[in-house]
Amino acid sequence: MKKVALALGLLLATALTGCDSGPSQQSASVQSLSIKGSDTMVHLVSSWTEEFMKAHADIDISVTGGGSGTGIAALINGTTDICAASRGMKEKELKLAKENNITPLEISVARDGIVLIVHPENLVNNLTIDQLRLIYTGKVTNWKEVGGADTPILLLSRESSSGTFVFFQEHVLNKEDFSPSARLLPGTSALVQSVAADRGAIAYVGLGFAAEAQGTVKTLGVQANDQSGPVVPSEETVRSGAYAVSRPLFFYTNGEPKDATKQFIDFCLSPAGQKIVRETGYVPVS
Repeated sequence: MKKVALALGLLLATALTGCDSGPSQQSASVQSLSIKGSDTMVHLVSSWTEEFMKAHADIDISVTGGGSGTGIAALINGTTDICAASRGMKEKELKLAKENNITPLEISVARDGIVLIVHPENLVNNLTIDQLRLIYTGKVTNWKEVGGADTPILLLSRESSSGTFVFFQEHVLNKEDFSPSARLLPGTSALVQSVAADRGAIAYVGLGFAAEAQGTVKTLGVQANDQSGPVVPSEETVRSGAYAVSRPLFFYTNGEPKDATKQFIDFCLSPAGQKIVRETGYVPVS
């Protein structure tokens, strides 16, 4: 009887060990990587991810948007491996990160131009930075005031959690508040669709989105001031700095990236990764 009991005990122990080892071996064979943040960067990051995973079946990557602020909050809370951001972190965010024992590392992965788009039938082709500020702060409300038709201006903007919103407010509005009449939309696709449907609309979107929407919307040239000529946004004008409304795009990690996170970021900065940057309508950093 003792021998039978011992044998049963050994069988039971073996079975339990087998049950424990199965899932752990499976999870060890596939690494999970999460990327959250900028809606502007979702298309670019998804393109990187798709190509990267072809050669790395052992790494499973999830990509979600929600805005740069959402991604930064996730980094601070420890709920994402990589934050994608179309703006730099603010002092209060850096302070909160330190309080949570998070050490943000900023990595520039691409550049982007903020493109002003209007309906294709809009008579206006160029605007100065000052005119854009007057329009978006509500001081200019009709297109005839800036050389267009007698049509009310419909202001369209990203929501305040968007890095594009923050960048536009700081660099175009000179930190003034947006007009209360501005309609805040949750995503860039919604902005493009709204502009295409309304002759009085104006919106600002990333260079890649504007390139994809050509034919349904019109891109405006931007003058840095009254003395300079209008500059059309493109890879060349963004890279050279000739186009006034441009910015870097970032990844943020908690300290130096390691393992799957490092592999993915290294790929994004490689010649193959930077080729994808150009193909998706953004501007490479290398």
